[in-house]
Amino acid sequence: GFRDIVLSMKASDCVTTMEAYRQAARACDYPLHLGVTAAGPAETATVKSAIGIGGLLSEGIGDTIRVSFTGPPHPEVEAGYEILQALGLCQRRPEIVSCPTCGRCEIDLRKVVEEVRAKLPPGLAGVEIAIMGCVVNGPGEASEADIGIAGGKGFGFLFRKGERIKKVPESAMVEELLAEVRKMASGKGNG
Repeated sequence: GFRDIVLSMKASDCVTTMEAYRQAARACDYPLHLGVTAAGPAETATVKSAIGIGGLLSEGIGDTIRVSFTGPPHPEVEAGYEILQALGLCQRRPEIVSCPTCGRCEIDLRKVVEEVRAKLPPGLAGVEIAIMGCVVNGPGEASEADIGIAGGKGFGFLFRKGERIKKVPESAMVEELLAEVRKMASGKGNG
């Protein structure tokens, strides 16, 4: 008989997919390859996959995953890693925490987040970096972060574990944060 098999029961909707895998997990011990098939364009498929795959993995069901959506394969792989990282199952890079912005935000937060993300050095898997839009709530909301920056009008506060460590000009916020992150990467700034 065949023993080296992996089972995959995919549907294009989350509810059917999840129920099929739950039934399979109860019925057998074969490895399960998780995925929501024909899930549509990237935005829709990413949500369906996060719910379907992520939900099952959070229940302890599943051995391998495949995120699939209409388009090139590289973003599918990245979406899969994002699901695994969000569940704490695979730490490939730092976790970036940033606020949704509100009336107190006085910086171009999206630009700052993208700039920091693009310049992050390697070797920081599992480190949490907060990039917050205001100095009023930012450090408190991100108090669990290893390191972070909270922007104000013309300045930013650099903080570690919610404690303010330095005030920097807005023009230097990204580089100051990255300098602290590099220290962490080299093992010199973990305290």
